[in-house]
Amino acid sequence: MVNVTELRPGNYFIEDGNIYQVQDILLNKTAMRKMVAKVKVKNLRTGAVTEMARNSGYGIETIRLEKRQMQYLYDTGDALCFMDQETYDQIEISKDRLKWEIQFLKGEETVEITSYEGEVLGINLPAKVALKITHCEPAIRGDTVNKAMKDAELETGLKVRVPLFIEEGETVLVRTDNGDYDGRA
Repeated sequence: MVNVTELRPGNYFIEDGNIYQVQDILLNKTAMRKMVAKVKVKNLRTGAVTEMARNSGYGIETIRLEKRQMQYLYDTGDALCFMDQETYDQIEISKDRLKWEIQFLKGEETVEITSYEGEVLGINLPAKVALKITHCEPAIRGDTVNKAMKDAELETGLKVRVPLFIEEGETVLVRTDNGDYDGRA
């Protein structure tokens, strides 16, 4: 058990049977009151981001998650199959748990699978992935008032805004945290 004021972004803890990851923490101390820690957390089972406030001295049970490098193999229809590259064990993760991440997986990428006591919580993608453009609108001449962008569809079905000079068939880098274009690959 640690004091709630000792939490830092990236720490994991259990409370009321839920597993949380600390996103941000703000410590607030006023004159006649105990210090209050406002902690922004992400529930790793549901994906919900919430904020909780706890007084100084409140005990939190921190945990360590197991992280393994696994290779994405294929889509089974309602789940995604991953393989451990050392033991060749395969696991399936429901598509419902990977709604955001599925947009960046095209096949045979290596990702980090996080689990706690055998329960798979999710996957960690690299910061950027290279994806090929399968369809994009033609550039319109003279449409350069601001930062000129056009719509493009990538090989995984993800739609992004790319600069006018990018053409169909090119490979671009896409950020996995927000799904934005980041440059040419």
